[in-house]
Amino acid sequence: MICFSLLHSALDLSKCDTLLFTSKQAVKSAEALNPEWKKYPCIAIGSATAKEIESLGGNVIYQPKSFYAERLSQDIITQFQDKKILYLRPKEVSFESKKFLATAGIALQEQIIYETSCIRYDKQDKPGRNAIIIFTSPSTIHCFFKNFQWDDSYTAVVIGEATKVHLPDGVHYEAADRPTIDACILKAKQILLTSNSK
Repeated sequence: MICFSLLHSALDLSKCDTLLFTSKQAVKSAEALNPEWKKYPCIAIGSATAKEIESLGGNVIYQPKSFYAERLSQDIITQFQDKKILYLRPKEVSFESKKFLATAGIALQEQIIYETSCIRYDKQDKPGRNAIIIFTSPSTIHCFFKNFQWDDSYTAVVIGEATKVHLPDGVHYEAADRPTIDACILKAKQILLTSNSK
């Protein structure tokens, strides 16, 4: 439903000593802009983000047990108060970590390095009845509804709480057991098996 584009041609790391990533795409974008990011210790939200950091040669020093940005922000307040953290982020986020941390006296640096935009589809591309639609971010929900109307026969699978709140009222949904794409796919398969056995 979405595509990504870089917003800068370079990445300035001179004023930080720790990096914060909340998505795989942010890691990929940092790699494209400045491979020197790998010299900095990284805080990762989500196992997929941590894996991407490590696969490109980066060092994950902390990954929270909870995957929600508010929990991460609280962890930063207690464990990283003395660090100069740079949050490499998309243009739009589902939780404003900077504002939350500012209330605790932590000045989180941010650099917006990429943005998402919607892929356009024709009406005939609309999923068929009884489809299971996986949403992995608020932007995938936004882009789906920009293209298609919801059918009452659909079931949504959402990756987590921050995504769930962006669903319109009346949409039947189930949440993945863990906030990963693999867990979303597993949940969709479970729903399919249950509906086929009826």
